[in-house]
Amino acid sequence: MGSGSGTAGGGRLTPLTGRVALVTGGSRGIGRAIALALAGAGARVAVGYHQRQAEAEAVVAAIREAGGEAVAFQADLGDPAQAAALVERAAARWGRLDILVNNAGIALYKLLLDTTPAEWQRLLAVDLGGTIACSRAAIPHMLAAGWGRIINISSVWGLVGAAGEVVYSAAKAGVIGFTKALAKELARAGITVNAVAPGAIETEMLAHLSPEERTALAGEIPMGRLGRPEEVAAAVLFLASPDAGYITGQVLSPSGGWAT
Repeated sequence: MGSGSGTAGGGRLTPLTGRVALVTGGSRGIGRAIALALAGAGARVAVGYHQRQAEAEAVVAAIREAGGEAVAFQADLGDPAQAAALVERAAARWGRLDILVNNAGIALYKLLLDTTPAEWQRLLAVDLGGTIACSRAAIPHMLAAGWGRIINISSVWGLVGAAGEVVYSAAKAGVIGFTKALAKELARAGITVNAVAPGAIETEMLAHLSPEERTALAGEIPMGRLGRPEEVAAAVLFLASPDAGYITGQVLSPSGGWAT
């Protein structure tokens, strides 16, 4: 096959016109950038959020102003019933669900000895449990269509671990294991399952760092800077496209070469 086979004009990705996507945790940061990127490629986008309604509605407004279609839905993904209901609302809105981006997550910066059972149970429920619950609810819709994309947002810490973020690292490693296993279950059904494991990205998750700590962190990254949410969104957009149909069970890490 030619090197450009399967892509639209000049190597550009095939548009997502007619596709429906759900992005959890889509109100800000990486999730916001992903929702905008998918909408820019022609997908209709459901923006999932937990508490930040105004920010989620701002993402929806930006998509609509650009000529796209979007809607915001609220859910607490730590509750499997709410996670499943979120998927069903997104699918019902446009009669289908083609792309699921499991982006919602919470961080926890604590030594394990300082972490309470309630804290680790909540983090695991959202970061890993929400990914599992949303995927489980989305699969029947994708099976019915014979096509689907599930893209799970992990972290470099899911690949290598981080002191002071032990439970978060465990949850994100679980996301990677879940991704690889589910990819094998669904491969013959035309559904791909992949993960994106970002490095240090300019989002609110780094707000706890002082300017000096941010400078030191950037100095550890081979590219010498923090990443941008749009750079993570570009990886997700590729994996969501029809052009990535032979890629499944993989972990793509936009990290600037850091911690890999």
